Order: sequence, then structure tokens, then C-alpha cells
Amino acid sequence: MERPEDEGLSFCGNNVSVDAYSVRGGVLNNGCFVDALNLVPHVFLLFITFPILFIGWGSQSSKVQIHHNTWLHFPGHNMRWILTFSLLFVHVCEFAEGIVSTKTMETNNLHLYMPAFMGFVAATTSVVYYHNIETSNFPKLLLFLFIYWVLAFISKTIKLVKYAEYNVGPRHLRFCITALFVILYGLLMAVEINVIRVRKYVFFANPQKVKPPEDLQDLGVRFLQPFVNLLSKATYWWMNPLIMGAHKRPIELRKIGKLPIAMRALTNYLRLKDAYEDQKTAEDPNRSPSIWRSVYRAFGRPILLSSTFRYLADLLGFAGPLCIAGIVKNMEGDNTTSQMTEIHFGVPFLSSAKLLQNPSVLAVLLFLALILQRTFLQASYYVSIETGINLRGALLAMIYNKILRLSTSNLSMGEMTLGQINNLVAIETNQLMWFLFLCPNLWAMPVQIVMGVILLYYLLGWSALVGAAVIVLLAPIQYLIATKLADTQKTTLDHSTDRLKKTTEILKGIKLLKLYAWENIFSDSVEETRGKELTSLRTFAFYTSMSIFMNAAIPIAAVLSTFVTHQYLNKTVPGPSEAFAALALFHILVTPLFLLSTVVRFAVKALVSVEKLGEFLQSDEIGDDSWRNGDMSVSFEAGKKNLGMTKAINRKQPMRYQMDNYEQPSRRQMRPSETEDVAVKVINGFFTWGSNLSMLSDINIRIPTGQLTMIVGQVGCGKSSLVLAMLGEMQPIDGRVYWSNKNRYSVAYAAQKSWLLNATLEENITFGSPFSKQRYKAVIEACSLQPDIDLLPFGDQTEIGERGISLSGGQRQRICVGRALYQNTNIVLLDDPFSALDIHLSDHLMQEGILKFLQDDKRTVVLVTHKLQYLIHADWIIAMKDGSILREGTLKDIQTHDVELYDHWKTLMNRQDQELEKDIQQDSQTTLERKVLRRAFYSREAKSQMDDEDEEEEEEEEEDDDMSMTSNRRSKIPWRVCWCYLSSGGFFMVFLMVSSKLLKHCVIVAVDYWLARWTSSKTNLASNGTSPAMNFSNNSNSTLTGSPEAESDSYLLVFSILCASGITLCLITSLTVEFLGVSAATNLHHNLLNKIIHAPIRFFDITPLGQILNRFSADTNIIDQHIPPTLESLTRSTLLCLSAIGVISFITPVFLIALVPLGIAFYFIQKYFRVASKDLQDLDDSTQLPLLCHFSETAEGLTTIRAFRHEARFKQRMLELTDTNNTAYLFLSAANRWLEVRTDYLGAVIVLAAAGASIWSSSCGGMLGLGLTYALTVTNYLNWVVRNLADLEVQMSAVKKVNSFLSIESENYEGTMDASQVPEDWPHNGEIKIEDLSVRYDPMLKPVLKHVNAYIEPGQKVGICGRTGSGKSSLSLAFFNMVDIFEGKIVIDGIDICKLPLPTLRSRLSIILQDPVMFSGSIRFNLDPERTGTDDRLWEALEIAQLKNMVKALPGGLDAAVTEGGENFSVGQRQLFCLARAFVRKSSILIMDEATASIDMATENILQKVVMTAFADRTVVTIAHRVQTILTADLVIVMKRGNILEYDKPETLLEKEGGMFASFVKADL
Repeated sequence: MERPEDEGLSFCGNNVSVDAYSVRGGVLNNGCFVDALNLVPHVFLLFITFPILFIGWGSQSSKVQIHHNTWLHFPGHNMRWILTFSLLFVHVCEFAEGIVSTKTMETNNLHLYMPAFMGFVAATTSVVYYHNIETSNFPKLLLFLFIYWVLAFISKTIKLVKYAEYNVGPRHLRFCITALFVILYGLLMAVEINVIRVRKYVFFANPQKVKPPEDLQDLGVRFLQPFVNLLSKATYWWMNPLIMGAHKRPIELRKIGKLPIAMRALTNYLRLKDAYEDQKTAEDPNRSPSIWRSVYRAFGRPILLSSTFRYLADLLGFAGPLCIAGIVKNMEGDNTTSQMTEIHFGVPFLSSAKLLQNPSVLAVLLFLALILQRTFLQASYYVSIETGINLRGALLAMIYNKILRLSTSNLSMGEMTLGQINNLVAIETNQLMWFLFLCPNLWAMPVQIVMGVILLYYLLGWSALVGAAVIVLLAPIQYLIATKLADTQKTTLDHSTDRLKKTTEILKGIKLLKLYAWENIFSDSVEETRGKELTSLRTFAFYTSMSIFMNAAIPIAAVLSTFVTHQYLNKTVPGPSEAFAALALFHILVTPLFLLSTVVRFAVKALVSVEKLGEFLQSDEIGDDSWRNGDMSVSFEAGKKNLGMTKAINRKQPMRYQMDNYEQPSRRQMRPSETEDVAVKVINGFFTWGSNLSMLSDINIRIPTGQLTMIVGQVGCGKSSLVLAMLGEMQPIDGRVYWSNKNRYSVAYAAQKSWLLNATLEENITFGSPFSKQRYKAVIEACSLQPDIDLLPFGDQTEIGERGISLSGGQRQRICVGRALYQNTNIVLLDDPFSALDIHLSDHLMQEGILKFLQDDKRTVVLVTHKLQYLIHADWIIAMKDGSILREGTLKDIQTHDVELYDHWKTLMNRQDQELEKDIQQDSQTTLERKVLRRAFYSREAKSQMDDEDEEEEEEEEEDDDMSMTSNRRSKIPWRVCWCYLSSGGFFMVFLMVSSKLLKHCVIVAVDYWLARWTSSKTNLASNGTSPAMNFSNNSNSTLTGSPEAESDSYLLVFSILCASGITLCLITSLTVEFLGVSAATNLHHNLLNKIIHAPIRFFDITPLGQILNRFSADTNIIDQHIPPTLESLTRSTLLCLSAIGVISFITPVFLIALVPLGIAFYFIQKYFRVASKDLQDLDDSTQLPLLCHFSETAEGLTTIRAFRHEARFKQRMLELTDTNNTAYLFLSAANRWLEVRTDYLGAVIVLAAAGASIWSSSCGGMLGLGLTYALTVTNYLNWVVRNLADLEVQMSAVKKVNSFLSIESENYEGTMDASQVPEDWPHNGEIKIEDLSVRYDPMLKPVLKHVNAYIEPGQKVGICGRTGSGKSSLSLAFFNMVDIFEGKIVIDGIDICKLPLPTLRSRLSIILQDPVMFSGSIRFNLDPERTGTDDRLWEALEIAQLKNMVKALPGGLDAAVTEGGENFSVGQRQLFCLARAFVRKSSILIMDEATASIDMATENILQKVVMTAFADRTVVTIAHRVQTILTADLVIVMKRGNILEYDKPETLLEKEGGMFASFVKADL
């Protein structure tokens, strides 16, 4: 123990009068020696652990970083961290106490604080050491720590005992500190013993082997929050690599890995489900369980934990104002208080109060309190968010399971619409999740408010309650505004859905609108709806700005009222310490009140959501499965054996872990024995779709095994229902469905309404079965899908379905049939597979697919159909009528027994056969569909250029190998886009916004500065005018008693004026920002709509419809509602932070030195965070869409999924999608916590620096208080700056996308002639000259028409024919100048059409297109949107089009409603309406582009006659679909590859040997 002697002079102090080194009273009675003894354990620990750590680290650094699969926590992990942190804190206290005590001695006593410093180092080392042992899982080394705890405990105990001997009691700080040490070391010793007890790593024969948690062994888990140590948990240190790495390359799904097991949807679903099911009691099985209770039981504990953290944070939050008060008070007062130290055995002792009067100590305490408060707050947020995400996963799984069990009648008969289900998934679950995020606030805020008011009262007395009352009384107004906002948002939503519907219609019918020159009529109707939407948006903006205004103005008003009241009550103004503590408290109080209104609103919404969820979970389910599991009476047992139990369990408890055992039942073993000749049998069946709906009655049928059964009957007689009844989708009232034992699990089904998955075409056909190339080829061939696949951009790997490429009805249907054929099942049910196919395809499908592919395999086929000509192929026929069975048997039976029916069929069959003969022609419906597709992908070259700009950017990024370049690109803020947004809001508004914002912040700073001057003036007057500023008034008026009052009155007046102007400016700024947003939104949408609607037709061919619609829906929504508040919040928080930093620097310029490193740190934090946040947000968005789609798609294809028995596979998929989305969301919220913890710590450092600087430069009290109050506000706003920056950046991409569309070239609408120069009745004769015409779709592409010459006389009827793609339709478009005419010209009645203004040209010609387009509205609107024609004219047109009688029968006649896309009319009728539309416009040139493709023969013949008579004197150009139709024409033009091949009268051409036309006609007849 020579150490003290070596450094003797300083260690024990060298005060000669006190014999520091005397050991007369025994070694332990020298205080200095006792302190020296305390050094021993610390030094011991440092000596031992440093070599171990060095060796360990040295060897580690050479290896790769230890992977996290070796991590695990020893018992008592968290306890140890908490104790170590407390230990560190106590060491800091001991150190501070030692320093303050030393100041009271004449000489420097090292022994008072040296051991504390060493102890601090040792404690830090101990925890680093422990962490390394833990991660490498080598507990034997913990022994050294154990020895250290024991030694430290003994040495501290000796010290404590000695103190007690010298009667030093708890009134002395050092005694308390030592006692704390004894307790902490004792506890740490206990933790260490516990580790030995559990892990048995020493003193025991067999140590326990422990594996790390399952999640960490799975290297896919990247979300490490649950597994890292406490410090890393609190500061999100483990996220550093992810967030920093985002800079170099974007975060992808791969990087964020899988969710830990405890957070997966399945785990949480089981937790919630058990809690939910447990409430169903035996006594009352029908009682609906409460969702709230189940949520509480499943997720109650984390919510309580989060609330605890929240309370701790709120209580620590009040430390700020109190510390400020203390610091200001002690800087004001004299620091020379009476000696409060006592000396016992040569060592000074401080009383506890003295330490807390030291400003420096208070500053450090304030810093620590802030750090802790922020850590707790973020922890509370994190826990509640994680719980919310878990709850959402569980709810989604519950909803999904329920969807799979919903009864069909519920869905189709409208009790539960698809929209409701989508809302449940997209809205209600999110409402509940948000409620969980915010619910700790519900019970934390009232406590916070009450505490705040009590503290205010303690600081300022009664006047404080006035200020608090102002705050509390204005809270209901906040709530009112919040509810109003919600209502306005609803109306806005209604208007925008309306507007979207109209926009969609425009975009779908854009070709027609352009050809008829109706763009402006339709765009006006959109603008009108947009006007309504903007009105409600303005209201929305107004309420938002009111809410922002209240938030900013309330604290000013509260402060004003408080100080005015205080002035009148006490005739004085409070001192600076109270005043600024109060100011800080008001700032603290405003936040909970503002948030409370939001939280209450969310709570109300959550109540509604829970009610909806409860209703949904209680709705009807499909009948229990047992009755279709097998032939109950006969072979139920056998069925069970064959099934294997897994399947049966799977049906009952859908999502337990046997999902992996799920596999397609293989077909071979299950081939039924030949004796079982009936596959399905229904006996005495009565089925219904629900209480009062149509039903099937008295059904007795059998479906023979391995044969082709057909079900026929009129429309609506229950054919489809019969199939569904067999599948168990209808509710059975009576009777039985028997399936021969193993067939039920081997069913393939193609529904009447085709249903596709959002997946590739190949996945849609294989549908989860293993892929076999040969089989797949055969199916594609049977459904003749190959030509369609060849047209798709990526062949059979093209995404189809809602979000993919839209296919025509026939294509969709063939894919669904293909799916049923491909499945390897015993029974195939096809529900009217021919409905959308033309005759060739249905014949091919019948022959190749059904007769060959299925029958060769001896599969049982049930076919519902209208095509009676196929009856000859049926082995068994079921004829239905009005919901019951008319006849059952073979065709022979029916021929003999029911002659009448057979004859009836025969006449029908003849009719169909005639159609057959006529229908076998070149250019069928299907080729037409394919043609449409081909046009859609006409040129991939051009498409790739136009595709969304984002993609271009990504390509650019890929090209940049230079990493730094890309990272710069990604972290730059899009200033150009921001400027574009602001400028579209109008320059005046921008100027107003900027100036009012700056003014407002200046005034607010002035208010607080004035308060500092005012409160300091009191103290200055008291101390006799020491302040130079006040000197003159004091000297001159020292005799007058009235001076201080008069002066304080003038102060009060200025103060009130400043406050009032501050409040007014708050109002102005909040209004300007919001209305700037509204005007920007107005202009952007207006320009976008104008540009799109006037874009050339080519633009619509190469830009996917979805992409254009996105600009109008998602992007417009962001511009309307999200950017303004973000912009407001960003400017506000930035200016607040800047003004605060300005004020602090003004008061204590020293602070600027500290600001440099802080600024650099802040810059890097925001730079990294913005990039990572943007990526994570994109991931969250992109993973959410498939999830929502999966839900809606499941709800649509319920019957198919259930028929195939693929529920388990779909559940598995849903769980995967949910987990992926939840992972992204979790990472996003963890990244937000990462940022907030870091900015909050920066804020705390700013407070510490400001306090240190002001104590050091000892500024006057009022100014000091001002500086500290401002520093406190910075901590609140720093993270908002970054968060809002990141949000704004994401939202600005919407502006950027809209902008990219604003640069499209419009069509040239003007022309070279003036509209007034064109004769009124042009084209009068209808004479057409085509001279050397060359046409292309785009300057990049090859011409489609090459040097075409033709002359059409007035009134001629011309037919144009040619193979698909020969340029027929392009010619018709050229008449309307819709395509790029780059050589030659078309002259109509002497005028070159290229010179005409487009609207004039297009409004004078008529065209009928091949695909009928109708708009929602009335029939009148569809025929004549310009409202030019009279009613008689409309009726006449309808009569020509054979529609008069039908329209007369409709309610409302001409004003009868047309639904969206004309869905309430058949395709044929729609085509006729389009004809009528052309007749209403009495133009002398009519162009018919394959206009009769979807009309049956009879009607077409009538039409041809009518056109010939009605248009006898006009020019009609018919582009032929069936060559038949143009045999009567005056002139026939045959085209091939953009050239005219033959050009003559039809009679002449027919005689021409080997002519093209002749061959067409031959093929046709």
C-alpha cells in the first residue's frame, strides 16, 4: 500500500495543520486511508480485464466480425445493465461531491475524488468486458467480475461502518452516496451469483450448454432489436450499418430479412385467436366475444410497459424547467453562502442541499435528465409501435381466415361487399394499429397536465392557474377542429373518387373522344367535379391552418394572461428563474393538449373500427365441411384413412403448423376403382343462397365417373348454382351431396366469371401445382393460348391480373379453363367455358381440351354450356329448368322419352349451326382481341423511352459505377422540384408565406427577449441600478416612488402588444401556407388534365393506363393533402431551431464554438437518415400493395379457391405478404427511432453547451433563462426538421412525376387555316382524294402506310379489306389526322385535312369504332354529349340502329341511366348504340371500322341494309370484318402491309384469278 505515500503530497492534501498521514488512531481511522483502500478493487479490475480485452479484441479484429448467431443473454442481463448505469451515475455524483468539497478546503485533496474517477472507469470497463464475454458465450471469465464486486462491496462497507462510528448520518451527502454504493455492489454480486446458479459454469460438475435463440441461428433474421444488449436497444446502435449502408446502395427486401418469430403474423394470430376463442363460453356459445378484451389479453403487457416508460419520461420532462429555475436562481444569488461543511476524521463533509445549489452540477443533472427522458420516450414509442404492428398482423390473419370461410351468398348477395372487405384490411386494421401507437398518450397526458399545473402553481402562485386555464379551455376547440377536419376529409374523398371515375372513363374512351372532338366537353365535367373537390379542400386547408394556429398561439396567449394577472395581483413581475421555468412549462403543456385532440379522435375511430370488425367476424360462415368430406353414410371411415389425418386437422384448425405438410394430392394413387361409377350424387337436394333468394329444389342427380356430363338449360335456370351446390357453396336445407370417397380433394373448377391472380400467366395456369413442361404445353395448345402469349411483352412470364396487363374476356376465360385442365384432379367442373369465346376457339377447346385432353385421362368432366351443338359429345346430360331438374340421361334416352325437348333442341341447334357456317371466317373476334393487344404493345422500342422517369433514373444509377456519384444523387434534396411546386402556387403567395414566417419568428423571439428584460429589471432595481441600461432612469427618479410601477406598466404594454402581434402573425402564416398548397394543387391538376387530354393518341398506346391514373389518384392526393402540412411543419421547426440557436449565440457567443461539431454531426445524421428513410418508405409502400391485392383477389376468387381446396396455400401466402410488409414497417419505425434518439441526444448536448457557456461567461439571470428555455425547445424540434425533410422528399416525387407528364407534346390543334375560313357545310359532297399518303405512328417507327393513292367519289360505298395488320385501321385514323402524316395528303372536298384545325375536322366526320365505348350518364348524353340534336333526331337514330323499342321500354327513355362502361347493356347492344351515335351526327362521310364484329348475323344484315338506305347519298367507308359485308360495295380496296394491292369493283375482283379478294371470299363461303 505504498501508493498514497508516493503521491503523498497531493493525494491526501498537504495541509500542515491537519496531520493528514497520522495513523495514531489505527489505520482505518484515517479518512484518507479508507479512501485509498477503495481504490484497490478498481485497480485490480483494470489490471486483469485490460489484457483479456486486448487479446480478445486483437484476435477478433483479424477475423471477421463474430456473427450474431453466437449472441445470447446471460440471466439477469437487463438488471445488470440497469445497475451498472446507476453505478456510473452514483460515481458521477461522488466525483461532483468530491470536487465541491475540495473547493472548501485550503488545499487540493485528491483522495476525495480520485477513487470516484477510477471507479467510473472500472464500472465502464466492467460492462464492456461483460458484453464481450456475453457475445462470445464464454462465461468462465465472469469469475473476475465476481471477485471485483465482492472486493468493492467489502471496501465500501468498511467506509460506511467508519462513517457511522463518527456519527456522520444521512444528512451528509457522502454518507448517502456510500450507502448507495453498498446496495448497488451487493445487488451486482447477487446477479453474478445468479448467473453461476443458472449456468453452472464453475463450482459445478456439468455446466449447462445454452443455445442462442432460434431466430439468431436463422441468418435471415435481420431485425435484431429483441436480441441486442440494453444500450444498443435504447440507442438503436445495431441499425447503424443498415442506415449508413443505404447511402452506398439502396435498401432492398433482401437486406431487411425476415421477422423474428415472436413478431410474425402467425404467432400473434394464434395469441389473439386464443384470447378471442376463450371468451366463447359453454353456457353462452352465441355471445359474441369482445375484441377489446382479446386485444388486452393478447397484448396487454407490452402496452403496460410502454405506458410505464411514458410516465417515467413525462416525470423526467419536468426536470428541465426546475433545473433552469435552479441555475438562474443560483447564478443570481451570491455564491458566497455560509460554510456548510463539517470536518470529521480529517475529511470535509457536505450537506446534500449544498451540492444542488451549484449551477454546474445542475447543468450536468439537466443534461442527464434530458438524455434519460428522451431514451424512455423513444422506448415507449418503440414498444407501442411494435405492439401495434403485431396486432395488425394478427388482425389481418383473423380477417383472412374469416374471408376463406365466408358464405358465398354473403358475398354475392351483398351483405359483405368486396369494398367492405378491402376497407377492413386497408383502413380498420390500420386505425386499430394507430390507436395502439397512441394509446399510452391517453393515460399519460392527463397526469402530465396535472403535474404541470401543480408545478406552475408552485412557481407563480394563482396567476399560473389563469394561464393553465387558457390552455385547458382552448383544448375542446382543438377537438372540434379535429372532428371537422375528419368530416371534410370524407367529403373530399367522395369528390375525388367521383373525379377519378370520370377521369378513368375519359382515359378508357380517349380514342373515341378525340375522333369525335369531344375532349373539352368531358374535361369540363372533370373540372367541375374537381371544383367541388377543391372547395372541400379549401375548407380542409382552413381547418388545418386553424389547428396549426391554435397550436402556435396558445402558449403565447397563456404566457400573456399569466404575466398580466401576476402584475395586477402582486404588483410585481416574477423573477427570471420563475418566469422562464414557467415559460418552459407552458411549452411542455401545449404538446399533450394538442395531441390529446388527435388521440381522442383516434380512439373514437378505433371504437368504430372494432365494431365493424366484430360484425365481420360474426357474419355467416359456409356450412361445416364434414358433410362434403366424403360419402358420409358409406365410406366416411375409408375417406378418413385415405385422406391422412393432416388434411382433416388442417380444415379444422387452419393455421397451425402443418402448413408445411400441405401438398397437392397426387392423382395416380387416387384413381377410383372402376366399380365406383358415380363420382358425385345428390339426393333430395334443396339448396338456397340465403333466406329469401332463389333456390334449387328437389335435385336428384348423379355424375358418372370418368365421363363427360353436360348441364344445359336457359339463362338463369340454376346451372351454375347446381355446380356450386355440389361444391358445398350453397346452404343445404335438406338432402345430401355424396362424393365418392376421395374425389372431394381432387376437384378443378373454372368459374363462369373468370378469375385471375396477380401473377405471371404461367403461375395462373399451374396454380400451385408442380410445373411439368409437357403437360403445360399440351394445355396451352388445347386452349389455343400460344398466339396470345406471343403477343405479351414477356411471354408467359408477363404479370396479368388487376395490376398487370389487362386481357380481354376471352383470353381471361381461356386461362381459367387452362388452369382447370392443368390440375391433376379426378373431377373437372367447367362453368360455361365458351361464353366469351368465338366459334373457332370453342370448337378447338371442345375437341382438343375437353374431348381429348380430359377424356383421354379418364377424368370426370362436368360442363355447363349453352352451345347445344356439343350435346352429341356428352355421355350424360342434365337438363334444367327454373331451379329444378327437367331431364337426366343420355342423348338417346332423351330422344326416345322426351321428343318435345329434343325437337326444341334441334331447332336451336340448327340456328347455331347456321351461325357456325357463317362464322368460319378469316378475322374472328379472337384475332380482333389479339389485334388490340398487339396495338397496345405496338412498339417496345418507343415504350421503353416513355416509361416512367423513375425507371430511367434507376438505369442511370446502375450505369454509374462510381459509387460516390450515386450516393450524391441519392442524398441531394430535389430543390428544382420544390421550386416548381412553389411557383405553381403563385409568386405572391410564396412571397407572403416567406415574409410572414420570418416576421412571426422575429416577433416570438422579441416576446421572450422582452420578458427577459422585464423580469431582470426587477432584480436590477432591487440591487440599486447596477445595469447600465437602467442607470439613467434610476438616478433621475430615485426620489420618486412611482417610478418602478410606471416602468413596469410600460413593460406590460409593450409585452401585450408584442404578444398580440405574434398571435396575429401566427394566424396569417398558417393560412398562407395552406392556401399556397391549395393553389399549387389547383394549377398542377388543371395543367395535368389539359396536357393528358390533348396528348397525341400514340401517348396512350405506349403509356400504361394505370400509370396515368396513378398521377390522377395517388400523386394528386399527395399534392392536395400531404405536401402543405409537411411544408408548414418543416419551415416552422427549421425556423424555431434557427431562432433558438441565434438567441443562444447572441447571449453567449462562446456557444458558437460548440456549435461547429454539433452542426457537422447533425448534417451527417440527417444525410444518412433521409436516404434510408426514403428506401424503407418505398419498401413499405411496395409491400403493402400486394398484400391488399391478395385480400381482394381472395375475396373475388373464393369459390375457385375453395373448390380447388387451396385454402392453406393462400393462407401461407397471406402470412408471407403480411410479414414482409410488417418487416418493412418495423424497420421504418425503428429508423425513425434511430433518428430521434440521435437528434434528441444532440439537443441535450446543445442544452449542456448553452448552460456551460452561460455559467462560464456568467451572464445576467434573465438572459440566461432565455437561452436555456430556447435550448430546451431545440431538443423537441430537431428531429422534426429531419423527419419532415425526409417526408417532403418522398412527397415531392409526386410533383416530379406529374411534371414529367407536363412536358408531353400536345397534338397540333390549330392547323394553318382559321376555323372561320372553312365553309359551314363542309364536307358537302364527301369526295375523298388520297394522294401518295405515307403514315407512321411515331417518328421513331417504320411507316404503316406507304405511298397510298386512292380516289373516292361522292356518295360511294367503299369496302376495305385485308389481313390483320395490313394497315386498314391506320387508314381510317389518317382521315382524322390522328396519326403522323409525314408525306402526301388527304383532300376532302378540296381542302387538305392537315391544314384544318383538328376540332373542325373531327367534328365534321363520323366514325364507328370496332370496340364499343360508352360513358356513364344518360342515353341522351351518350348519343349527343354536345346537346345539339333534337329528341326526334335521337329517336330516328335509335330506330335506324334497331334500338328504339328497347330504349322505349327502359325507365326514363332517353334519360335512362348508363352504368360505367355501359355494363348494363350487352356488347352487341353497345355496338348498336355506337352506330346510333354516328347517325345522330349527320355528316356526309361515315367510316365504319370493323363496326359489326360483335353483332349476331341477323342484326348485322338489317344494319347493312339500313346503312345503305340511310346513307344512300353519303360516302361510306367500311373496313370489313367479314368479307360478306362488302360484296355489295361500289369499290373494294384490298390492302397488304401498308400498300394497296387491289383496287376495283367487287365483281371485277372476283373474276380475277388468284386475286387476293377472290381468295378471301372463297375462304369465307
